[in-house]
Amino acid sequence: MDQGPEGPGAGGGGSVDQEFLALERELTVLLRRARASSGEMVREVHPDLESSAYGLLVRLEERGRQRATELAAYIGVGKATMSRQLRALEELGLVAREPDPADGRAWLVHLTDVGRERFGTVRDARRARYVRELANWDRGEVAELARLLHRLNRGVERG
Repeated sequence: MDQGPEGPGAGGGGSVDQEFLALERELTVLLRRARASSGEMVREVHPDLESSAYGLLVRLEERGRQRATELAAYIGVGKATMSRQLRALEELGLVAREPDPADGRAWLVHLTDVGRERFGTVRDARRARYVRELANWDRGEVAELARLLHRLNRGVERG
């Protein structure tokens, strides 16, 4: 985030602190709603899925074949948690594993055709929801929000 010369919490008065309190409040509401929405969406892919599986499906759809260790690092969970989540997705026929041609000891995970189809349907519905909810926004504002959220996510990844 761009900051003035004093930075957050510096002695320049309460305005900076108020800005960060407002940010915390709005992010808390957004994240609570996003968790609930992801839970609803992932259950549309399959009723037995955990809400955390949606992020895995997004990553696999966007990036294709990935090692479990790469997925765990991206999502921010341990190898055991990732293995459990991938096993559940595999048992439901949504993902499959194959040997990594670059390293025979490792496996690559990818969406199955069924997983891709179910995920695509849900993702399209989610995007349509965003379009409805932001119908009164200017496209430039939507693009700016996406840019700022991307910047925030990049900062969190590095942090």
